Amino acid sequence: MAKSDAEFLRKLHDESRRKQEAFFANIATRLGRERPLQSLPPRSIKGAPEFWEEVDLPLEQRIQLFMTNWQKAGGHTRRLVGMAEALAFIASFIADTQAKNLIIQDQEELAELRTALAAMDTDVTVWNSGGADEQGKDKLVAKAAGADIGIVAVEHAVANTGSLVVTSDATRGRSVSLLPTTLIAIIPAERLVTKLGEVLRPFDELAMKNRPAGIHFISGPSRSADIENDLTIGVHGPGIVYALIIE
Repeated sequence: MAKSDAEFLRKLHDESRRKQEAFFANIATRLGRERPLQSLPPRSIKGAPEFWEEVDLPLEQRIQLFMTNWQKAGGHTRRLVGMAEALAFIASFIADTQAKNLIIQDQEELAELRTALAAMDTDVTVWNSGGADEQGKDKLVAKAAGADIGIVAVEHAVANTGSLVVTSDATRGRSVSLLPTTLIAIIPAERLVTKLGEVLRPFDELAMKNRPAGIHFISGPSRSADIENDLTIGVHGPGIVYALIIE
């Protein structure tokens, strides 16, 4: 680099630092401080404070808080007793919406639903990419993209944020929750937790080889907005989402 170039860059750097110092000095003045802090203040707490770690709501309060937050984000919820009521709700929803194409994950807890749905007048695809080649996986993704309804069982639901937590592997494709027009999520009530940290910490403790291929957080229907903040629902994912809490 030529000397003139180095000198030019040094001048730019010095000017940038002066503007930065003036900016922070202005903030310090507005806060009533004599001068900007020269070093970071000491912080004795790392992560969540102790009082927050101790928060653990009873199950009924978790259910109510999750339902409230999920609905605020634009989702729908139902409290049901057993998978038989879940099946009845899904069958009614299929009839009302005239849904023809469904895709469901190949999870053990959904076995009863898969058997019953297969007997209905619908095209049901079961997601299991284990042993499939690239062409087979592409076909599954195409099925998910064309599905009217995707059905998943969640690993967790977080009451405080109104979020679903689903993971990915061969029997739990993320496309099932991301691509269909409608998402129906099955939530066993015992999988409801109070705080997000209760979900993240166990994942963090897993060895790399034991971690899922993906961990996905869903908080209501898909939504996107343009530069003028015109909000549109369902452009890049399900526009209708149901969380069925199974007690």
